[in-house]
Amino acid sequence: MSDIDILARTIYGEARGEGRKGMEAVAFVVINRFRARKWFTGYAWENGIQKPSVAKTCLKRFQFSCWNKNDPNFWKIRLVTTEDNVFCECLKIAEQAIAGELKDFTGGAVFYHAKSIKPKWAENKKPCIKIGNHLFYREE
Repeated sequence: MSDIDILARTIYGEARGEGRKGMEAVAFVVINRFRARKWFTGYAWENGIQKPSVAKTCLKRFQFSCWNKNDPNFWKIRLVTTEDNVFCECLKIAEQAIAGELKDFTGGAVFYHAKSIKPKWAENKKPCIKIGNHLFYREE
């Protein structure tokens, strides 16, 4: 699967009910992680060289819950097709994000979580933006 397809499935699994702005925000988190070249960046082998990969950043173990096999979204993102209008929107967002056609309104966020949970990693951190049901954070 391509970077666009994997990013679109990640957006769909993480934010399909959050409207365009919420879906774009998740795309920015992935792109910001990809560009950061840090521990949360995924790498793929290309011609014997490891290079940062948008898809591998999405698929990196335990980074985006929709790719965890025990997550309820796992099979939804695996089976969704372009017959789903929201997934088609996710594909457009993914394509635009990878092409650099979208402006990052998250301020460089690389983490987020649903407002309904309080993960340990977010303790004592201040969100840089709130969008829909998610809180977004920059790396400190």
